Amino acid sequence: MAHVGLYFGSFNPIHNGHLIIARHMLNEGPFDEIWFVVSPQNPFKEQKDLLPQYLRLDMVKAAVEGNPQFRAMDIEFRLPLPSYTVQTLEHLLEKSSNTFSIVMGSDNLPRLHEWKEIDKLCALTDFHVYNRMGSELKSSVPNARIIPYTAPFLDISATHIRGLLQQNKSIRYLVPDAVREMLSAKGFGE
Repeated sequence: MAHVGLYFGSFNPIHNGHLIIARHMLNEGPFDEIWFVVSPQNPFKEQKDLLPQYLRLDMVKAAVEGNPQFRAMDIEFRLPLPSYTVQTLEHLLEKSSNTFSIVMGSDNLPRLHEWKEIDKLCALTDFHVYNRMGSELKSSVPNARIIPYTAPFLDISATHIRGLLQQNKSIRYLVPDAVREMLSAKGFGE
C-alpha cells in the first residue's frame, strides 16, 4: 500500500513547473508516488481552449517517463464527463488499497467550495496545498483538511506556453524536450 498524491489537471500542456512541484511534494510530503491525473474535461475550463485530450495525456506520459515515482493516469477518460474529483477519488478507493491525497496549488482554494460534493470529498481525503504567487493558503471550505507547503515560486504557466506557441516562439526549457517535440510534430510551435 502506497500513499499517493493525486495531482489533477488539464496539463494543457504539462510543463517543467508541474514536474518541479511534483518532485517538491515527493521530497517534502508523505508521498510514495505522485499520479498526474489528466482531466479530459475540467468543469471550470472552456473545452475550446484545451489541446486534444489524448495529446495532453501522451505529453504527460512522455514527461514522466523514466521516473518510477511519477505516473500518468487516464482514469478520468473512462469516467463520465465532465470530470469531478469526488467521482474519480471514489473510483480509485474502490479499486485500490492505496491512501490518496490531493495535491493542488493555493490558487484553487478560493473556489474549493464550488467543487462537486465538496463535503463528501473532504470526508474522503486531505489536501496537500503548495503556495502559488498571488494566492493565500486559505480554504473556502472550513472542514477541508489542508496541509500547507512552501514550494518554489515558478512563474511558468500553460497559458503563457500556449501563447508562445500561437506566436510561433520557442518553449524550450519551459517544457520537457519530449513534450516540445510532440507539440512540434503536431504543428504547434517550433
